[in-house]
Amino acid sequence: METRVLLLTFQEVDTRYGLGRAALHQFVELGLLRPAPAPDTIEVEEPDELLPRLARLHHGLGLAPEAIDLVLLMRQRLLSLQTALARETARARDLELFLRGHGAVSDI
Repeated sequence: METRVLLLTFQEVDTRYGLGRAALHQFVELGLLRPAPAPDTIEVEEPDELLPRLARLHHGLGLAPEAIDLVLLMRQRLLSLQTALARETARARDLELFLRGHGAVSDI
């Protein structure tokens, strides 16, 4: 699957997602968003996923940008753990089938 990267101005982000200039500068400083070469512009991968999440955390929950950074790190860790759990569950299922004589063990 191809990752979409868009260049958005601060004005576009403010209009569409309600994230003002000050908040965007803080998100850029924390590394939550990447600055683009043009002034007051950011590069965003999958903007329709990240920016609404930032807006919900910032406006909906009233979290400070530092707390949002922590929440996004915890979310990424959770997704990583879920992937690892799914992989290990599949391996355990394969092993159970193999031990019962119903299949070969795949090397996942």
